[in-house]
Amino acid sequence: MLVAGLAAGAAVLVWAVFLRTGAGQSLDSAAMRGGDVRHERVTEVLSRTLNATQLAALAAVCLLAAGVGVLRRRFDLSIGAALLVITANVAVQQLKARLDRPDLDGFAMPNSFPSGHTAAAASVAFVLIMVFPRAVRGAVGLLGAAYVAIVAVATVWAEWHRPSDTVAALLIVLACGSLIMWVVRLRRSGPRPSIAPARVATLPLALVGAVSTAAFLFGLATVAVSERVLPDLVSGRFTFLTGVAGIVSAVAGTFHLWVRLTAGDPLPEQGGNNR
Repeated sequence: MLVAGLAAGAAVLVWAVFLRTGAGQSLDSAAMRGGDVRHERVTEVLSRTLNATQLAALAAVCLLAAGVGVLRRRFDLSIGAALLVITANVAVQQLKARLDRPDLDGFAMPNSFPSGHTAAAASVAFVLIMVFPRAVRGAVGLLGAAYVAIVAVATVWAEWHRPSDTVAALLIVLACGSLIMWVVRLRRSGPRPSIAPARVATLPLALVGAVSTAAFLFGLATVAVSERVLPDLVSGRFTFLTGVAGIVSAVAGTFHLWVRLTAGDPLPEQGGNNR
């Protein structure tokens, strides 16, 4: 419940800084416009990842997640997985339709906050982590984080979204997922398992999160100096990479928390089944 509140509050803070202030909008738009990727292999990977994030593919993965929950006789997780995907994606689409983006940076572009593609990818990755057996959740978490990071960066590279759009989407999915996991735990009793199997994901995610956060803060300070003192200090590509560092930091942080939350799912009462 605490994680849900913190994630929701962080999403509001991102909205306040990057949609309601001129400096935030300028930085956000500059990061998006700096993503002129010309490397053929990079372009191919980003394009294929975006194309793969289609409704049919996401629905198939959701059915897979529900099926895994049923096979494990964890109907609560199957229901929770469906609710997570529905609530997170509906919330994101409603916010995108209803929020206003004042033109404070002179870059005329309709509101794109939060990112629907990022929310869809993150919600699917979250439900797979949620329903798979505890022993493999760490590995699934790493793969899911890598996939979501590519999708989020690809939407900025394609100029569909600004970095703040993707970060807010991640936070909204985490808020919805945390609230649902809290309800699931209320329905189950029993000892909490060790989170040791999840360390295959939590340790690398913590390391990536620390490095990317440091890179983002350094890039942010450098861009701020460039904006105010030395206009030609940094290039558009540097600003784009700063935004990418911020996205990777958000992905690592949200997935780190989610893997820990799901790893702490209580063991069933004696006589139950937890395959």
